[in-house]
Amino acid sequence: MHSDRASWGLKITAGLGLLFLHLPILLIFLYAFTTEERSYAFPPPGLTLQWFAVAWERQDIWDAMALSLKVAAWATALAMILGTLAAGAMSGARFFGRDQVTLLVLLPIALPGIVTGLALRSAFGEMGMAFSTLTIVLGHATFCIVIVYNNAVARMRRLSGAILEASADLGANSFQTFRHILLPNLGSALLAGGMLAFALSFDEVIVTTFTAGQQSTIPIWMLEELIRPHQRPVTNVVAMVVFAATVLPILLAFYLTRGGSETAGGGK
Repeated sequence: MHSDRASWGLKITAGLGLLFLHLPILLIFLYAFTTEERSYAFPPPGLTLQWFAVAWERQDIWDAMALSLKVAAWATALAMILGTLAAGAMSGARFFGRDQVTLLVLLPIALPGIVTGLALRSAFGEMGMAFSTLTIVLGHATFCIVIVYNNAVARMRRLSGAILEASADLGANSFQTFRHILLPNLGSALLAGGMLAFALSFDEVIVTTFTAGQQSTIPIWMLEELIRPHQRPVTNVVAMVVFAATVLPILLAFYLTRGGSETAGGGK
């Protein structure tokens, strides 16, 4: 009897915790359909689909969405290359200060976003770089590299060094070993890391604020709309799109890595 009561108590507590976490998201979805344009009256006075049509017709939303997709794609591609190379170097080498170098690789994801943003803005200013799409991509790549690195290095640690030695004994060069041995074994981990990096880049706000010029990614557009409200339900409609664009890659990344010891984005 005592065990049943404890079990029910844990279930109720877990349910309340989930409700606390997800109720704000459900409210965003609800107010994307409200007929009221400027307030959050509860319950909504009515429901409508008109705001989806309004959002579809607004060019500023499409421009911000296109920029976010472009930045996320380039940042993910850069992270895939550099993160994989870093994972290969760190997993296959033993040298003095290796743990310290690993810490430096992981540091961008551990630091508060405002610290990273300030550091990047100062660095770009010292180099005389104009704030543009390139600076946003470089800013996002700093933490996207860590995401890919975490997935790749965890998978590489599971590979037996004998496989690589056997490949070399059979006459394969480094590129052939990478293509036929490493890449097939790293495929799902790299794909999971790439999708998670894309999701984090797509909805990044703080680093983008410090590295963007006059451009607006979709999270920056949403922030500006909240500060100067105009058609609040449209912002909620866009929030639903951002939610889907970030949650789906994260779920896929979890699915791809659930059977292994690596955790997608374990450093975040």
